[in-house]
Amino acid sequence: MDTDRISIAKTCLDAAHDGSLSFPEIVGRLMAAGFESYTVDYRCNTQTCYLPDGDHATLAMQPSAGRVAPAFDAREIVHLVRWAQANPADYNYVAFCEKAKAAGCAGYLVSFAGRRVVYFGRTAETHVEHFPA
Repeated sequence: MDTDRISIAKTCLDAAHDGSLSFPEIVGRLMAAGFESYTVDYRCNTQTCYLPDGDHATLAMQPSAGRVAPAFDAREIVHLVRWAQANPADYNYVAFCEKAKAAGCAGYLVSFAGRRVVYFGRTAETHVEHFPA
């Protein structure tokens, strides 16, 4: 993958962690750079961004506290997504990651074309969250 796209992906990942870009802004930038999706893996602390031709870049994420809980709590994931969407003063991505792991979320896949995020647990339970209209 070319260095410009890797730089865009890294800038977006850093912006999620420091709060300088919102999720819709990050999605917009990644789409404009030609990415079709990305996956966050909380167990490996990585984010992998994919191009339509299969090319990809895997980036190290800042580790968040805690481990992925054994049981997947889809209701808590819904609550966390609503918290993120409301973007109150107490919201930040690092806290979201910590709370998601505590709710048994092992990671998630963001599909731009599918306009959805699939959150998954250690035993492959899932919650599908569609992008807001």
